[in-house]
Amino acid sequence: MTVVVKIGTSSVTRGDGLVDVDAVDRLAREVSSLRAIGHRAVLVTSGAVAAGVAALAPAGRRPSDPVTLQALASIGQHRLMRVYDDVFAAAGMVVGQVLLAPVDFAERRRYLHARDTLNRLLELGVVPVVNENDAIADDVISFGDNDTLAALVAHLLRAELLVLLTDLAGLFSADPKLEPAATLIEEVREIDHALEQAAGGPGSEAGRGGMSSKLAAAKMAAWSGVRTVIAAAERPSVLVDAVRGEARVGTIVAPRARSLPARKLWIAFALRPRGRVLVDEGARLAVVERSTSLLAAGVRRVEGAFAVDDAVEIAGPDGVVFAKGIVQLGSDRAGEWVGRRTSELPPGLADEVVHRDDLVVLATG
Repeated sequence: MTVVVKIGTSSVTRGDGLVDVDAVDRLAREVSSLRAIGHRAVLVTSGAVAAGVAALAPAGRRPSDPVTLQALASIGQHRLMRVYDDVFAAAGMVVGQVLLAPVDFAERRRYLHARDTLNRLLELGVVPVVNENDAIADDVISFGDNDTLAALVAHLLRAELLVLLTDLAGLFSADPKLEPAATLIEEVREIDHALEQAAGGPGSEAGRGGMSSKLAAAKMAAWSGVRTVIAAAERPSVLVDAVRGEARVGTIVAPRARSLPARKLWIAFALRPRGRVLVDEGARLAVVERSTSLLAAGVRRVEGAFAVDDAVEIAGPDGVVFAKGIVQLGSDRAGEWVGRRTSELPPGLADEVVHRDDLVVLATG
């Protein structure tokens, strides 16, 4: 079994931002136990920015401007990997660093190359340690958090299991830091809106993720046919127990029977929508039931400002979003194409608002 394991900033760094050697050692022992029973592990790690902050401003707060964060990531990345290299070597394992960017999942050639590299590392007995190439990422083309990256890596490798390690025992009915009576949700069959609301907002100041991002990653993995376990990084035998499906290992999110290809998975869950396109019932039915492209004739209005090749949500007459896609027509020229038949479109405009190859149906009801 191939297992993708993601560990967050709060679980791999100390309060002062320095890489927590004990935490990495604990992770190494977990991976060693997993490999001893015949499974392969790929690690997705956060912590580079926090390590960079600790190197330059130990007593300072994490900055917010993107350029400084990129610089700090480049400073912290090799510090983070140095700890991984030393600790895993002491446990008899070799690690290999792999830095990925969104384009590696969006372009077929790069996607296959990334998959081949990771698979060859596994064949060589190496433990791949994956992180986003933060030093060159930006707000538009970044993954947003490493939970998303981990779900994409699980899809890339056709992994059987995604384990999201955090500082909590799993997903709770409410925030256990605020509600002492909150209970652990042991199994999730379907991620719905109510569950997403219960997951709350962002987590610690050190990282970008939180329980909401982990649930979003689990949803992405479920649409890839991958089982997910959200569990505490400090739990003894957490990886082996997750593989075996032990009770109360954390929150187990079941996979869906139908999975999406990589490009559509990226469109559905990783691309940030820049606007919304509202369509009539006929257009909704054509997209949902006949898998057609979205044509301008079925569009009633647009919301937000979006350009060609931006991601947008697609909503029916009731305002409920049922699909998402990449547009071929921008909102700046909406007056020229909204509601018009293909034959009525001005020269130079695309025939489709969203081509079916760039469109993902998220709900059928």
